[in-house]
Amino acid sequence: MTDTPKQPDAPKQPEGPQTPDAPAVPETRKEIPLEVIGRRQGMFGAHGSGDTSGFGGLAAAIVLPAPAERPYGGWFDEVADELEGALEEQGLDPAVVIEKTVVDRAELTFQIAREHLLATVRTLRDDPALRFELCLGVSGVHYPGEAGRELHAVYHLRSITHTRLIRIEVTAPDADPRIPSVVSVYPTNDWHEREAYDFFGIVFEGHPALTRIMMPDDWLGHPQRKDYPLGGIPVEYKGAQIPAPDQRRSYS
Repeated sequence: MTDTPKQPDAPKQPEGPQTPDAPAVPETRKEIPLEVIGRRQGMFGAHGSGDTSGFGGLAAAIVLPAPAERPYGGWFDEVADELEGALEEQGLDPAVVIEKTVVDRAELTFQIAREHLLATVRTLRDDPALRFELCLGVSGVHYPGEAGRELHAVYHLRSITHTRLIRIEVTAPDADPRIPSVVSVYPTNDWHEREAYDFFGIVFEGHPALTRIMMPDDWLGHPQRKDYPLGGIPVEYKGAQIPAPDQRRSYS
């Protein structure tokens, strides 16, 4: 009787990140403190019988992640330490420049005071230990319930040198929606800032030609803001006035 040959053991998988873009912290979620900035009723802001989405009874808190505590984990601490040190070398107080640091879903976000945005992104780009050479654009977000910080501009920065990705977030109030343009540091942000201005009304000061990019130049309002009319606005077409969808005659 011949013994069955022993099968070789499966190769042991290496521990830790497998790709350059792997997060610096484990994927396992832990409880993240949350900041409640409001409550949402129904779907898309509609109330009563006008809500045909099936979510008319929805009631949910509007929350944002709270500041993270040290240690952040992996290279997140390295980036935070280097950024704070580089700001101090320029005579800036990191506690004033960086309003909040968030680690959520294995992603690192620095919330920066808008008056210090240019100094921060220039440091992130030029410091040899940081080298975030590429800005992937800017997105607008509107949180009407966050008083005094309703408008958010969100930038994703990638370091090709160090294969890292972080997020920068800057806020402005509805009453003063001005944020410095970063086109002088990241020229490819030109059209992205125009889009955020067009849809959210964020005014990027210092932009070389801040005009609408999607909507007509004479369009009223900014369509992706939460306070934009859900039914749209009346449209004039060949001399005829077409009312907004929620104001048209019902045939049912």
